[in-house]
Amino acid sequence: MKSATVGIIGMGDMGRMYARRIGNADLQPLATLPPYSIYDTLKEQFVGSSNLHIYPNGHLVSRSSDFIIYSVEAEAIDTVVALYGPSTKQGAIVGGQTSCKAPEMAAFEKHMPSDVEIVSCHSLHGPNIDPKGQPLVLIKHRACQQSFDLVENILSCLESRHVYLTAEKHDSITADTQAVTHAAFLSMGTAWCANNQFPWEIARYVGGIENVKINVTLRIYSNKWHVYAGLAILNPSAKAQIRQYAESVTELFKLMLGGHREELEDRIKTAGRAVFKASKDDQNLLLRDEVLDKFSLGKVPKERTPNNHLSLLAIVDCWWKLGIVPYDHMICSTPLFRMWLGVTEYLFCKPALLDEVIKTAIEDNTFRSDDLEFTFAARGWSDCVSFGDFSSYRDRFEKIQTYFAPRFPEAMRVGNEMIKTILEKTGKE
Repeated sequence: MKSATVGIIGMGDMGRMYARRIGNADLQPLATLPPYSIYDTLKEQFVGSSNLHIYPNGHLVSRSSDFIIYSVEAEAIDTVVALYGPSTKQGAIVGGQTSCKAPEMAAFEKHMPSDVEIVSCHSLHGPNIDPKGQPLVLIKHRACQQSFDLVENILSCLESRHVYLTAEKHDSITADTQAVTHAAFLSMGTAWCANNQFPWEIARYVGGIENVKINVTLRIYSNKWHVYAGLAILNPSAKAQIRQYAESVTELFKLMLGGHREELEDRIKTAGRAVFKASKDDQNLLLRDEVLDKFSLGKVPKERTPNNHLSLLAIVDCWWKLGIVPYDHMICSTPLFRMWLGVTEYLFCKPALLDEVIKTAIEDNTFRSDDLEFTFAARGWSDCVSFGDFSSYRDRFEKIQTYFAPRFPEAMRVGNEMIKTILEKTGKE
């Protein structure tokens, strides 16, 4: 394994994490980062890493490496592979780190010489999460077993849990586990911004399920916009799911506004039975009260304000409408998905709490203006994704990102603790 030279094209947050891990494993990663303007900065960051060499362009990486990882966003993968692919070392192996594999594989097949093998990967977590024990998807697309084994050996330094999929299955599962999850949290952030709210400063948004909503929303907005845009816009399954989520939000909100309690209750409980088929008691839930109250950015009030949890009701309604059973994909679920599944399960598997939510949805107007903005936001994100507009997606994302930026450091700290707790729980099951 030590004789293999590893190249990384694209040194964003994930690229740098891979470079450090592989470099510490006594391999020889080579890295480049367009644009050239931060070449010197990158060299300074990796000073002292004797076996890691920073090159000014991808041609030098491609012609020197036995395994090249393209760590670039899905939107740019075709352009970058077209630029550097022809320089690939004869008989080398290439792979990518995109969240949507269809355009990635198309780019490799189109631009790579026929002697180049293709073994792709995808770490199902962000750059600030310890990769140990996290899912790492490996895709043997066009390669012999020996080459696949080499890649698996190289990436074993991440200490991740390997999941073997085809590119098509990868895109299907990531759509099922990530697309709607991201849409829900993006919409929450948009709604809070539209109402000029910092939710951790409002008593009704502190404690319990609200802690998860706030921490995960801030965690998503603390990342780069393209992390979510590529999956949402380039994955056809994701587009359909985000559209359904917006429809579920809208239809449930209309039932609440109209006071249609019986129809709302029937729809919610039918969806819950379809998604959470196995009965669970409090001991088997992914999350419990003491865990939910622990991770707060604000002071937990003595009395909790009932919420109709439209965002949670809509996600289960969406899963039901699309025939998705989230537990089927736990083997390659992201930390954020586990948290979101945990809070939805917590709500739907506690009959008294679910009844309270339905009652609140019909009788209590406390969250009505928030729900209105949330509905607008869900539809807005869906339209943005349906139009395939990366520029609009970026503008929407970065506007909200700027609004919440001052609280990112604390949210990351609390969020990491929350993720660790949830992963410890799910790892036992």
